[in-house]
Amino acid sequence: MLGLKLPTDPRWVNIVEKNIEEILTDHAFCEQKATSTAISLIVSFPEYTELVQEMVALVKEEISHFKMVHDKILERGWTLGRDRKDEYVIQLMKFFPKGGSRTTQLVHRLLYAALIEARSCERFRLLSEELEDKELATFYRNLMVSEANHYTMFLGFARQYGEKKEVDAKWQQLLEYEAKIMSDLGKKETVHG
Repeated sequence: MLGLKLPTDPRWVNIVEKNIEEILTDHAFCEQKATSTAISLIVSFPEYTELVQEMVALVKEEISHFKMVHDKILERGWTLGRDRKDEYVIQLMKFFPKGGSRTTQLVHRLLYAALIEARSCERFRLLSEELEDKELATFYRNLMVSEANHYTMFLGFARQYGEKKEVDAKWQQLLEYEAKIMSDLGKKETVHG
């Protein structure tokens, strides 16, 4: 369903299980960044009313996810660590050239967001199926559904605001590029890395 060209090696969960505190910290910041992305889309493209309405709802949902993850950190007696660079996102954002029309910029940002949500969904599915900590596995199962909805929403908006055939071609190219990025990642206890 997600269209990802390179699935995550299930052994990634073994890495995560050795440092649950790290994955929860990284996950919390991913939710914060997702909130910021939605706000940024509102600020950058206020004339797209339907998008703005959906992003307002997304801000509320993502910040509530941040709180849920933060609460998990606190329940375990930890504090939220510092944010760290997301190598996956840094590499991903190099794919599309800078510039172009406002519509092109919007479509590119929507495609990036769709792919990040798709990969998060895929990773959350793995965590929900493979984590030995059943309470945390259930937590990730519930979040997985939200990520899938976000992925389809962003991809749908890209197809709505761009020329569908062109958007679909760019989406396939981005998926191929992302597979190359992922071939070097999956060795850290981070949501995307």
